[in-house]
Amino acid sequence: MTNKQQGNTVNQTRSDIRNIAIIAHVDHGKTTLVDGMLKQALVFRDAATAATAGERILDSNVLERERGITILAKNTAITWNNIKINIVDTPGHADFGGEVERVLTMVDGALLLIDAVEGPMPQTRFVLRKALALGLRIIVVINKVDRSHARASDVLNHTFDLFIELGASDEQADFPIIYAIGLEGHSGYSSDNIQPNLTALFETILKEVPPPTVELDAPAQLQVTTLEYDSYKGQIGVGRLRSGTLRKGMNIVRLTPQGERTEGKITYLFTYHNLAKQEVEEVAAGDILAFGGLDEIGISDTIADPVIETPLTAISIEEPTVRMTFGVNTSPFAGREGKTGWGTSRRLRQRLYEETRSNVALRVEDSSQPDRFIVSGRGELHLAILIETMRREGYEFDVSKPEVIFRHDPKTDQTLEPMEDVYIEVSDALVGTVVELLGARRAQMVNMDSQNGTTNMEYLVPTRGLLGFRSQFLRATKGLGQMHTLFHGYSPLVGTLPERQFGSLVAWETGVASAYAMTHSQTRGTFFIEPKAEVYEGMVIGEHIRAEDLPINVTKTKNLTAVHTKYYGEELRLNPARHMSLDDFIEFLGDDELLEVTPHSLRIRKRILNHENRQKERKRRADLIST
Repeated sequence: MTNKQQGNTVNQTRSDIRNIAIIAHVDHGKTTLVDGMLKQALVFRDAATAATAGERILDSNVLERERGITILAKNTAITWNNIKINIVDTPGHADFGGEVERVLTMVDGALLLIDAVEGPMPQTRFVLRKALALGLRIIVVINKVDRSHARASDVLNHTFDLFIELGASDEQADFPIIYAIGLEGHSGYSSDNIQPNLTALFETILKEVPPPTVELDAPAQLQVTTLEYDSYKGQIGVGRLRSGTLRKGMNIVRLTPQGERTEGKITYLFTYHNLAKQEVEEVAAGDILAFGGLDEIGISDTIADPVIETPLTAISIEEPTVRMTFGVNTSPFAGREGKTGWGTSRRLRQRLYEETRSNVALRVEDSSQPDRFIVSGRGELHLAILIETMRREGYEFDVSKPEVIFRHDPKTDQTLEPMEDVYIEVSDALVGTVVELLGARRAQMVNMDSQNGTTNMEYLVPTRGLLGFRSQFLRATKGLGQMHTLFHGYSPLVGTLPERQFGSLVAWETGVASAYAMTHSQTRGTFFIEPKAEVYEGMVIGEHIRAEDLPINVTKTKNLTAVHTKYYGEELRLNPARHMSLDDFIEFLGDDELLEVTPHSLRIRKRILNHENRQKERKRRADLIST
C-alpha cells in the first residue's frame, strides 16, 4: 500500500484489490468466461465439484437461464496471487443498460469481450461508450478464437477503429489484448499461442487494471449501486466504499439524491468471496461490499458517516423510450389464477413502484384512471421481463400495446421520436425481403456489405417501426436472420407508418371451444387456442387472414341426429394452433386490445368485449375524425 499527500488528505493505494467489470455484446461469452475464472481460481473444493457446478454459474435467475442472457448485474470475487479481484458480470442487451450504467461506477477497469467471428456489435458500442466515459482501463479479450471462420486480426482492427470513433484517449486506445476460449478456460497473448489456462488473463488484470486509490482516514462514504433482498436480513445494499472504513454496528446516515436524511446503523456487513457473501466486522475503502440494517435503501443513495452533509452525485441513467399501461385484470376470467388479493389496484401499484427502487431505468406514473399505471422502460424486452417476473410471483393484470415516448423540441417547435440503429445479418438470398420490410417502416439504410454468402446491413429506424417487427422479421427469414438494435437518439417525426397487416379472430360467445367449430372456421385464419379451451366474448383467439377483425363462434357443437348420410364420419383435420410466447403476444397487440397476464395463462382481449358496443365505439371515433 502506497501513500500520496494531496492537500490535507492522504490518498492511499490498495494494491491488494482490483475491481473489474466484464462487458460485451449479448452472447459473446461474458458469463462463460467468469465460469472459467472461478474454476481456475480454485473457488470449488475439487474438480468434481467444479464439474457439477454447471455452466453460466452467475446466471442464477430462472429467466436468465431460460432466455440465455444476463439480466441483472452480479458480483463475485476471486483471489489470484494473494490479490483479491472483485468481478461484476453485466448484461449485454441495451434494454438492461441501466444495470451497466450503475455498476461501472464501482470498478476501475473492464474486460471487453468480443467474438472472434462477429467482431464489435451494437451492444459492444453501447457498453464501451459507457466504460470510456468513466475513464476505465479497458482490456480487450477476443473470445472464441477456436471457432471456424475466426478472424482475430480483422476483429482487432475493427475494435481499434471503434475506440477511436468513440473518442478514446491515447492511453485508452493503447489497450492490452488477450485471446481466449472462454468455454474451455484457455487464454494467451496471441491467437496462435493459446495456453490451457487463464493465467495470461489474470496476469494482465493485475498488471493493467489500476488498484483503487482511496482516502482511508476520511469519513466513510458509499453509493448504493445494486439492491438485493434477504428474507431474514431484509433489504441489502451493494456498493463500493469510496473513503473511510465501515464497521458492523456503526452509526451511519442515509442521504438520498433528493436531499432526505435518515440515520441508522450497520447491522450486517459483507464482502464478496468466491460465490458467496462473507460476513465481516469492517471493510476499508476501495472494496465492494454489501450491507444491511436500514429499513429503506434506494439506488444512488449515499451511505456515510453522520458528519457528511451532502450526498454523492446521483448516478445518471438514460431516459426510457417505450411505455405500456399496466392495469387491474377486468376480464370475465379475472381472479381465477392469481394469488388471492393480489389483483387489486393497490397491490399492483405497490409492486410497480417497488420495482423502480432497484430497476432505475424504469419509470412508473399514475394515470387518469385509478386502476391503471403507465410504465416506461428502455425497450420491449425490458418491459417483457418485468411482466414475466410479476406473473411468476402470482400477480394477474393486463397490459396495453407498447408505444414510443415522444419529445417536444421547444427551439424548433417540433415533435421528436426515438430512433434506433438496427444491425441485421441475413443470407444473401433474403436481402430483398428484409429491404422491403424495413423500407415500409421508414428505415434509412446506412451501410451494407456481403461476405461468404452473408449480408450485413445497418439501418436507422424509428422505434415506432420496430414495435412488432421482430416476429415478422423472424418469419420472413425463417428464423435464420439476426437483428440487433441500439438506441440512436431523437429525431423529427418521419411520418406515418403501416398498421398491423392482419386483423384478429374474436370469440363471439363465452363457452368452451369445440374442435367441430374450429375445424369449420380454420379457413378464416390461424388459431392461438386448442379445442376445449375456455373462451369469453371479446377474447382474441387467432389471427385473421384479412386486415379487419372477424368475430366467430368457436363454441358451436355438431347437432346429433339419427339421419345417416354418406358424409357421416367425414374426416376433417384441424390445423395445429400457433403457440405464442409473451414476446409474441406483446408484438401482436393492436391499439384496441389488451394482454391479460396471469400466472398460468396469456390471453389477448378487446378493450370493449361486446361486439355491438365495439361497433358503436368505432363509429363514434370515425364520426369524430370526419368532423
